[in-house]
Amino acid sequence: IPGLVPAGSVERDVGSRGPGSGAASVSVSISGFSLTNDGMVAGKGGVKASLWHNERVRFTVCFLGVFVCYFYYGILQETITRGDYSQGEKKEKFRYATTLVFIQCIINAIFARLLIQFFEGSRPDHTRSWLYAVCALSYLGAMVSSNSALQYVNYPTQVLGKSCKPIPVMILGVTILRKKYPMAKYLCVLLIVTGVALFLYKPNKTSASPDEHVFGFGEMLLLLSLTLDGLTGVAQDHMRGHYQTGANYMMLNVNLWSILMLGSAVLWTGEVWEFLSFADRYPSVIYNILLFGFTSALGQTFIFMTVVYFGPLTCSIVTTTRKFFTILGSVLLFGNIITPLQWLGTLLVFLG
Repeated sequence: IPGLVPAGSVERDVGSRGPGSGAASVSVSISGFSLTNDGMVAGKGGVKASLWHNERVRFTVCFLGVFVCYFYYGILQETITRGDYSQGEKKEKFRYATTLVFIQCIINAIFARLLIQFFEGSRPDHTRSWLYAVCALSYLGAMVSSNSALQYVNYPTQVLGKSCKPIPVMILGVTILRKKYPMAKYLCVLLIVTGVALFLYKPNKTSASPDEHVFGFGEMLLLLSLTLDGLTGVAQDHMRGHYQTGANYMMLNVNLWSILMLGSAVLWTGEVWEFLSFADRYPSVIYNILLFGFTSALGQTFIFMTVVYFGPLTCSIVTTTRKFFTILGSVLLFGNIITPLQWLGTLLVFLG
């Protein structure tokens, strides 16, 4: 910059894009200060920036963020959706999955907007709006299906079902985006499929109750959720590859489109008014929902960071490995019974 910086003191470094490494790293150094493409500013030596650009450090932060936030998220989700709400002799269940996701998306969007405001400034976003809309439609469909499934199956079953997420992400990545994966990844996916099949299998009993089933409505909702997860992964891969979309912009815009779609749905069905009446009868649920929304927003920040830096498949594997501890928490806190066959299935899933 003539008159400001001596010649030779401006450096521009463009990092290489390796397989699965996410968006290319771009940094500009001016007189000992550096500005990175994620909006991070570092002083002389750039210790913080260089530490964050270490792939192992970045991955560890993303993984721990996802693990801690979603562990508590899972406990809150089961507390809200499977708990009994009583008023005198009358007992009720929470039946407002769409409204729950609607509130969750509002909190997510506010959180993402604050992150952009304070950490990214005026960095432009060139991603097409229709991509955000497609991603939002599949994303919220997966969330509503997953939350609704908890009315028919317990949380460990829902968690293990969702552990199949790498499968549709991989299948749709290969068929639509023409991606190629090493054979080891296909073998890992096979382990996951086998483990989930063992976990969901319920042998026939002569004295079985009418509610016992091998594959019922709850499992069908989980299958729908998985398919939509795969479509979300395809949309995210396209945004990441063609527009280098930032994590916070992806989080903000996907949630804004979700708010628009879900807001229309809950107003049209009238579910939001039923929810408000329920919350008026049981005000304790409001506190749990706000905590649920906050842990979701914080966890989603790490999810989108993982997607942007490492890709949807890596992200789906990260979210799968943390689920073992969520299952343990559910078993210990809510007394859900896990059979030996289901423990074998759990082991195979996480080996995968």
